Order: sequence, then C-alpha cells, then structure tokens
Amino acid sequence: MNQVTAYLQEKTKAIVEESKMINGNFKGKDIVSLDQFSVDDLRILFTLTNKMKQIVVNKEPLHILAGNIVSLLFFEPSSRTFSSFAAAVKRLGGQTIEIQDPETVTSVNKGETFEDTIRTFEAYSDAIVLRHRIVGSANLAAKTATSIPVINAGDGTNEHRTQTLLDLYTLYEKFGRLREEDIPGNCDFWYWTRIQKERFASLEEYLDAMNNGFMVTPELLHRYASKDMILMDPLPRVATIDPAVDADERAVYFRSQIRNGLYTRMALLALLLGKADVNA
Repeated sequence: MNQVTAYLQEKTKAIVEESKMINGNFKGKDIVSLDQFSVDDLRILFTLTNKMKQIVVNKEPLHILAGNIVSLLFFEPSSRTFSSFAAAVKRLGGQTIEIQDPETVTSVNKGETFEDTIRTFEAYSDAIVLRHRIVGSANLAAKTATSIPVINAGDGTNEHRTQTLLDLYTLYEKFGRLREEDIPGNCDFWYWTRIQKERFASLEEYLDAMNNGFMVTPELLHRYASKDMILMDPLPRVATIDPAVDADERAVYFRSQIRNGLYTRMALLALLLGKADVNA
C-alpha cells in the first residue's frame, strides 16, 4: 500500500482548486472546507438541525431520502463519524453502501487508483462520504466525482469539517450565538481531545507527546471551571477525561455533542441532496 499512498500524496499536492462557497445554496455542493460556510449558511444548517433533532427525539419516520443511496468510504477506522452518517442516511429513509478499509476489501487492493475507485462509487450512489488519512484526498475526490456531492469526513491532519459543524451547533445550542461579536464575554467552554497516535511517525514520538498531556478530573473542574461552562470532547476518549467527570452536567460529549453529530449530518445530507426547503 506504500505505492498507493505515495501516488495519492503526489496527486493531492497538485490540487489547488478552491472550494465552492455555499452562499445559501447547498444542493449538489461538495463539503471539503469550513471556509465554504458563511454565518447565514450556518444558520440555515442549524435551523434544519433543530428540526431533525425533534424528529429523532419524537421517533418520527422520515422518507425524504427514499430512493437515494450514499456511499461511505472510510480509509481510516471510525466509530462516531461512520455510524452517525450511516444512521443519518437511514433516519432520512435512504440507503447506504458501507465500505470500511477500502484498501483491503475493494479493488484498491488490486492496484486500482483512488480516482477510479471514486468514479466507481459515483456511478452507484447519490453522494460520497469520505474519510482518508492523507491531506487533500477529499479535494481530489470532489474533483473526480463531478456528478454527485462529496463530503469530507476527515482527511488526515487537515480539518474534520462535519465534526466542526456539530461542535459549532453544540455551542450554538448552548449559547444561542453564531457571530463572534454576539458571543458574550463570559462564554466558557473547554474542548479536550486525544493525542492522535495514528498521526505520529513513531511510537516513541507518540509516547513523548502523551507524557506532556494531562487529564480533566472532577478536581480540575471544581477548581477552574465556571458553573455555566460546557466540556466537549470529539472522542474517542484516550487519557483525556476521567470517567468520573461524565456525571457532571457540564460534560456534554455523551449528553448532547455525540447526538448532535447525527442531527447535523441529517440536516447536511438533506440540504446537499436537495430534499430540504431552506425557506420553510
């Protein structure tokens, strides 16, 4: 697989095409960068996210993606992103093609190029959700798949766009603000995340980084955190937050943040596939 990785790294370096701005029109757009979103775009997305949340909470059936198929191509392990996208499609009445570790279970293993793999799943589906370890792979996929939207579900050390969107929604839900100038000065949140072992060149480098990390404990919260703050973590939890913190109402990673991933991705899929009225 080293030859495949080197080839893809070289290809992604050559892509300099800017992402298309949303500008209030989500239909058919690739989602590869947070910079595509204006405050008004976020407001559209989060208004629909609120509705999706109520639909799920009330267990209302939805069929707006009936007849649509979304391919999930995950070249890296994932629990929450993979599962929430799969659940989002099915909650909306659509179906999925779910491929985890394509380098092992698809023709990539036989030497097929990344572009040809993307073209193959473009032929079978109405959108592609891609997770890859190489920065720029989502841009390459978006350039290759010209007839359907591609959603970046994480490309190496680059942005994790939909994670950022769900995190912003979690903050919006708590504080009711989107514009920086509207955010109160006492807005208080902590964002904890693991040191990503898979991004280090060696185990020694990873262990050195781990030695410089520290964990959120009940004592740390009691000493430094305000009573109105929230504690977020994109998970998985690996030596980041003491499980004793989970019972604290300010810890929202299991309480709301993880669920907001489902609601936000439902809203995003509905908008990209043209199944939501942004003026409703």
